[in-house]
Amino acid sequence: MFKGLGAMGDMAKMMKAAKEMQEKMAHLQSELSAIVVIGEAGGGLVQARATAKGELTGLSIDPSILQASEKEVVEDLILAAVKDTQAKAKEREGEEQKRLLREMGLPENMELPG
Repeated sequence: MFKGLGAMGDMAKMMKAAKEMQEKMAHLQSELSAIVVIGEAGGGLVQARATAKGELTGLSIDPSILQASEKEVVEDLILAAVKDTQAKAKEREGEEQKRLLREMGLPENMELPG
């Protein structure tokens, strides 16, 4: 299709590749919104759910720890569960980006636009 166009053909190929990468990145972002990760604290007494993009979507607290005298402990457990979920979301996002790069034949450590 681009034979005989020299540099113009190369530029067209690069533009096509860039558009393809942009489309795959958009698809990846959509997939990350559908992937759920769960973080926890206190041996599962507090669990937080988020998308792989890091959007917190839910929180579960075992009623056995809901006592006024344990307010600070509960707050610490909630914070720990949210941080665990965020870390898992970031890790999963990185794994999915590496998978996409491998599929495209690019180096896994290549920085992708966020």
